[in-house]
Amino acid sequence: MNQDPFKEYLKESEPNKQEIRYAWSTAIGLQAVDGIKPSQYLIDTAVRNIEGSITLQQAQDLIDSYYKERPLSSLLNI
Repeated sequence: MNQDPFKEYLKESEPNKQEIRYAWSTAIGLQAVDGIKPSQYLIDTAVRNIEGSITLQQAQDLIDSYYKERPLSSLLNI
């Protein structure tokens, strides 16, 4: 396969707030299925992304660094 079959989708415009909100809600809902409650930090970061003040990549980087800096026991309230 020499051509990227998904290349044409890169030309699409950025998702709107409703689509971004739906994606975040879906991701958080999938975690809830496993009994995982998102941190307030994750929720606040998601809101910043939905509002457009940060990109999805920036949100991912912030969330990754947030959880890397905290021991698992503090996140689980152990």
